[in-house]
Amino acid sequence: MAKSHQGTLKPTKIMYKATDKICDLMSQEEDAIQIISRFGLGMGVGEQTIAQTCESHGVHTPTFLAVVNYKVFKQRALPADIDLPTLQCYLHNAHTYFLDFHLPRLRRSLIEAIIPADPLTKIPGLILRCYDEFVDEIRTHIEHENEGRYDEHEHDDQRITDKLSEIKNLIIKYYPTSPMTDDGNVTYTLIGVMSELWHTEHDFADHCAIEDDILRPALQMVRPESKQRKPAKETEELSEREKDVLIQLVRGLSNKEIADVLHISTHTVISHRKNITRKLNIHSTAGLTIYAIVNKLVELNSLDNY
Repeated sequence: MAKSHQGTLKPTKIMYKATDKICDLMSQEEDAIQIISRFGLGMGVGEQTIAQTCESHGVHTPTFLAVVNYKVFKQRALPADIDLPTLQCYLHNAHTYFLDFHLPRLRRSLIEAIIPADPLTKIPGLILRCYDEFVDEIRTHIEHENEGRYDEHEHDDQRITDKLSEIKNLIIKYYPTSPMTDDGNVTYTLIGVMSELWHTEHDFADHCAIEDDILRPALQMVRPESKQRKPAKETEELSEREKDVLIQLVRGLSNKEIADVLHISTHTVISHRKNITRKLNIHSTAGLTIYAIVNKLVELNSLDNY
């Protein structure tokens, strides 16, 4: 038996079919409303089947079902007649949702949640900078997709979801605790933002998976591609020399300047920076600055650039 998001049990299904009522899909599956909106479908479906609703809106039914069954059951068996324009329209509408609606709204919520922190700390501003870097990555990723340049960001999706995980972890580990207001609004606002970050991470990961496991195979005859990803590595402690490099990095020095200060080669600095990023799983300078501040590697008054 499968459990719905409402906590009630529903019969286990193998896959949704064209003859199933679309109202059942929409009421039983948490992601269904989002899916149908990205195919250009709406509410008020009555007792229509999936096929009837798709056909009345000019949506290719097998392609619609391929996405639905992938999202719900991770069913990767693709129909032989999948319609590429229908799939690309779905992905384009997802891009519009991310860039024009969800990410700007999430930024506003993030600002509202982190502003109450101690005004003397620089951490809220650095968290917001991390978020803006994450949005820039998504924007570049989507621009390439909209131009059909899928082969130029083969590993972007993992890097982007890593950045979002990084923002969550920075808040969890390093966000300065603020006094709760009488009605608890500070705490509730931050909890709401964390939930939205989780939702965004899962939604974007699913979006990328649909590209990798449905769109890419549909383009396979034109652009054969590999989807292998590097496994995540466990966090390790920084060495003393890596801490030295990190301190100079967050102070705004270039690789050559760091090399001159520490009397090492530029190549060694680059090697240390790669190790720092790998060990901490923090990819942005703003994130590294937060780590350095919280771990007392640098003083706030020494960071004139922030």
